Amino acid sequence: MSGDPLLLPVAEAQARLLAMARPVTEEQVPLRLAAGRWAATDIAARRTQPAADLSAMDGYAIRFADLPGPWRVIGESAAGKPFAGSIGPGEATRIFTGAAMPAGADTVLVQEEAARDDERLMLAGEGPPNCGRNVRRRGLDFAEGDRLVATGDRLTPARIAVAATGGHGDLPVRRRVRVAIAATGDELVPPGSDLDGAALPESNGAMLAAMLAGLPVDLIDLGILPDRLEVLRDAFAGVRADLLVTTGGASVGDHDLVRPAIEAAGGSIDFWRIALRPGKPMMAGRLSDAVVLGLPGNPVSAFVTALLFVLPMVAHLGGARDPLPVVTSAVLGEDLPANQGRTDYLRAELRDGRIFASTIQDSSMLLTLARSTCLVIRPAHAGTAMAGESAEILVIA
Repeated sequence: MSGDPLLLPVAEAQARLLAMARPVTEEQVPLRLAAGRWAATDIAARRTQPAADLSAMDGYAIRFADLPGPWRVIGESAAGKPFAGSIGPGEATRIFTGAAMPAGADTVLVQEEAARDDERLMLAGEGPPNCGRNVRRRGLDFAEGDRLVATGDRLTPARIAVAATGGHGDLPVRRRVRVAIAATGDELVPPGSDLDGAALPESNGAMLAAMLAGLPVDLIDLGILPDRLEVLRDAFAGVRADLLVTTGGASVGDHDLVRPAIEAAGGSIDFWRIALRPGKPMMAGRLSDAVVLGLPGNPVSAFVTALLFVLPMVAHLGGARDPLPVVTSAVLGEDLPANQGRTDYLRAELRDGRIFASTIQDSSMLLTLARSTCLVIRPAHAGTAMAGESAEILVIA
């Protein structure tokens, strides 16, 4: 637990967030549109692969019992053009990689082991060491009815390929998740605008869009909203999304109006303030059919909370079986001091297989994040960590 009982531990906050909504509805999409989606049901093979015994090499299909030969070549088998007959004692067929084995043949003599004179085939090497050599047996990859992809698996290129080979032209997936993004703050202006001393380029919207770019989402850009309660209320009330993500205005200052605006629009807050650094003033709630995540306006804090909460929520809504970010480990390249009562996510670089945390971890330093390749996870109240010890990390680049 954190040192402050009012702060929610990260794991508990993630669990409560994912419990707030069920995955979105299912649909069937063509294979070429399924990339990056999550399977809505198990996907089973409709056929056996390979469907017949196939040659794994170019050479000659023979009966192992006929070794050491000679043989009489009676035909040819190529991929898609199998030999129509069968072979008997002392007979062979020319065969190519991927071609069906003729009836009666059980072994492939590779062409480097053979010498041929017209229709007469002779052994030129030692020959196959055992029966069945160089043959891919029927069902070697999978059989009809085998599960190819499990419910909640991400449809990677390899999984799409195996589904196609298994006889599927379209796949059951969850529909794309609708995500609305709003930045709040009177000081914000669109990136690239002419600036005066009080203005700040809005970066969270572009950053969040980039973080979501590889996921099956439809983005709704609400743009920059001013710090006026009625404007925020009306903008939020009009959103038709599965997930509403706001940045800024999530704390307790006079100009932090996201929480009252959500409530004024008819929504509710489920939890607020997380025991992590950076990103403590994050909130989660519901508004109509949408889950709401109010992230801090600080871009570094927004990045960390998006990594820990926004991306997992999108994955959960999209049907992922394991929506939380993958934690791995690496060796520390230098000592890290003891931690306090919140879980720290330290910006760091992986160099030559070792972790080096940035010297200054001030959450205002966006360039430090841009140069980082991972976040080192330092649990609350963790003691001093020494160089050479293992530490948990989240890879971010």
